[in-house]
Amino acid sequence: MSWIIMLPILLPLCTAVIMIFFRRSTALHRILNAAGTALMLGVSLVMLGSVQTGGILSLRIGGWEAPFGISLVADMLSSVMVVATAFIGFTTALYSLGTIDREREHYFYHPLLQLLLMGINGAFLTGDIFNLYVWFEVMLISSFVLLVLGGRPEQLEGAIKYVTLNLLSSSIFLAAVGILYGTAGTLNMADLAARIPLLGHRELLSVVGVLFMITFGIKAAIFPLFFWLPASYHTPPVAVSAIFAGLLTKVGVYAIMRFFTTVFIHEEAAFIHQVLLFLSAFTMVVGVMGAVAQYDMRKLLSFHIISQIGYMIFALAIQSPLAIAGALFYIIHNIVAKTNLFYVSGLIQRLKGSYDLREIGGVYRFYPMLGLLFLVPALGLAGIPPLSGFWAKFIVIKAGIDSEHYLLVGIALCVSMLTLYSMIKIWNEAFWKDDPRGEGSVEDEGYLLIPSMKKVMMVLPIVILGSVTIVFGFWFEPFFELADKAAVELLDSGAYIEAVMGGRS
Repeated sequence: MSWIIMLPILLPLCTAVIMIFFRRSTALHRILNAAGTALMLGVSLVMLGSVQTGGILSLRIGGWEAPFGISLVADMLSSVMVVATAFIGFTTALYSLGTIDREREHYFYHPLLQLLLMGINGAFLTGDIFNLYVWFEVMLISSFVLLVLGGRPEQLEGAIKYVTLNLLSSSIFLAAVGILYGTAGTLNMADLAARIPLLGHRELLSVVGVLFMITFGIKAAIFPLFFWLPASYHTPPVAVSAIFAGLLTKVGVYAIMRFFTTVFIHEEAAFIHQVLLFLSAFTMVVGVMGAVAQYDMRKLLSFHIISQIGYMIFALAIQSPLAIAGALFYIIHNIVAKTNLFYVSGLIQRLKGSYDLREIGGVYRFYPMLGLLFLVPALGLAGIPPLSGFWAKFIVIKAGIDSEHYLLVGIALCVSMLTLYSMIKIWNEAFWKDDPRGEGSVEDEGYLLIPSMKKVMMVLPIVILGSVTIVFGFWFEPFFELADKAAVELLDSGAYIEAVMGGRS
């Protein structure tokens, strides 16, 4: 069954190649994009079921034994992340059918989306640090092109900031990889986990750990390495902003989680965890304060990405099984809720013609169901029970109390209140207050002008993701059990080493 690990990487690659062969048929691109992501979702669910019942899957490419060959590894953590990627890819493919214009489709929007998904899945499934670097570069190239697709000046400005800092991150990553290989003689993560405790040069290993923390911190947009994100995520089409918001920073969080629980787990990691605790507080506070100050919906939501990353880093730095499980549950909740809020912002923009909260209003009066569709992810993000965000924050807060990090717990609770305030701000400005341009503008610019099929494609992903937020809240236990199993597995590096170096393949 190990061959199934390749499919989340090969399926989007093959789909993109087929699209390029039929580059003039944008209608075929749309069908292939939706079908390819749906198939990827099915495959990823089968892979998750196989890992859940049979344990960690490991595949050695070309028959080369680890650590000499390329290894792909699917444990509970990576399998859950691949399912989340496929799910968001599928809803974004549907949402794109209602929002992406023909010009961007002509310039390979759909193949680029598939290549982005391939890079994300590759990052989650690789068992080798150098190949993690390669998949980061695949993500960077495809995301950069998606960011500039359309060529508007604000897109190019945001993309320059985005790619500059991410290229710096890649350079630091490559330097850290070189030093680590020179010290340990291997880059296979399972082999490193076994070798690092036996190595000398502990000070050099500590430096390498800091370099990796900086690299992954830039990818995850933690304080003070976050400023590229709010400068760029509001500039592309909203479908692109949504998938970026849902997935890209989570790859950085995943890398921190994987690296500092599997590879670096000794005295070097203790220092990193203390630094991450300190940075998590600033990440939460700076992100939410930036959001409170914004009136552009996508800028506001972009700052909230940073704030929510702070909760994940806080939980990861605690390193208890409950905290790791809470971090994973929080990641999945945030992927769903944050992507959904960007979808909603795009629909509001289509109805009212602007993302600026000061220029719009009256949405609830004419479209009350859209108000409900907004409130589900918004209140979930703020942690209001019984939605998924409540349980995610509850676990993280409990883990913080159990570990006696009372100051950080207090900061997290205050940030949660400010998150609620900023969601209420969107509600009051966009939905509740009267339209400053007059009542007729809603009918003139709104839903009636959107073709019927595009209406369905814009609303359906919002309904799907909103339903997931509700289901995760009301039926919390089975999903937490998955997260808890992933945490136990992640903290037991012996099982990972056995699966990659000598387990079933």
